Amino acid sequence: MDFRSFLRRTATLSCAAVLIACWPAVEAAPKQVRLVVPFPPSGNLDTITRQVAEGLQQTFGVVIVENRPGANGNIGADNVYKSPPDGSTLMFAPYGPIAVNQHLYPKLSYDPAQWVPVAMLATVPNVLAIHPSLPVHDLAGFIAYLRANPGKVAFASQGAGSSSHLAAELFMQLTGTSMLHIPYKGTGPALVDLLGGQVTVFFDTLSSSGKYQKNGRLRILAVADDKRSPLLPDVPTFAEAGPPSMKNMMANAWYAVVAPPGTPREVAAKYERAINDVLAAPATRQKFAEMGIDPVIATSAEAGRFMHDEAEKWGSVIRASKITLD
Repeated sequence: MDFRSFLRRTATLSCAAVLIACWPAVEAAPKQVRLVVPFPPSGNLDTITRQVAEGLQQTFGVVIVENRPGANGNIGADNVYKSPPDGSTLMFAPYGPIAVNQHLYPKLSYDPAQWVPVAMLATVPNVLAIHPSLPVHDLAGFIAYLRANPGKVAFASQGAGSSSHLAAELFMQLTGTSMLHIPYKGTGPALVDLLGGQVTVFFDTLSSSGKYQKNGRLRILAVADDKRSPLLPDVPTFAEAGPPSMKNMMANAWYAVVAPPGTPREVAAKYERAINDVLAAPATRQKFAEMGIDPVIATSAEAGRFMHDEAEKWGSVIRASKITLD
């Protein structure tokens, strides 16, 4: 489910969420704020974090972006989890260490249920991108081709358990098809091999694959969102282009902010307001739009409910697919 759909399905904000605006501001901000990104310094997340960090400096002074990659986000998550709950450290992350890794790994050094939700950041729709050598031109044709060639089509992912991998697993579950999974170490190498034809399918993010649709090097068949993208207005959503089961093919990459367990509500609320101010700024919205990224302004309560629902959704997909990581 994307965040817009989530909000439409959520009842009027609870009293607790409304009261966030009434909590007193923290008297003294930390002297230095660390924004930990549990992945390498590249890609959408790093761009988003650094844009927000620049805006937060006006309120919090020295704001440092610190990349702590490794173990599908678990190394950076462990560092934040064990940091003092005083507002000096926040984690800017995709859904892995927030809502998914607990379903992939038999044991973690942190408990994702204890994160203190702070804010949402953005969503980026996943798209079904194929190499032009694949003899299909629309989603219906692609599904028919997979059914005629079970297990013979190879799809790339950013790595086992990544958003692209789980999007493909959800697609196969909804369509009753099967493909061969080829995991890569990140979007870059996966996209290189897709462009080269070594693999022919990739459930990539719009922000990285969209430009190759325009120059004809890739063919994008559908967008895993509840609306078409302004960057590719001629490409339908899965719900528009596919059978009835495709209405559930919602697989956006999303990014959010959490704080260590025990962080006071008033501290989270102050960051929530500051982050939302940055996301609402025209300069931020323009930069994100150019990349195909949708900023998401939400309360910490809304963010928390969305994270919980995403954990439930992808946990079901992971269990059905029997995916495990060491």
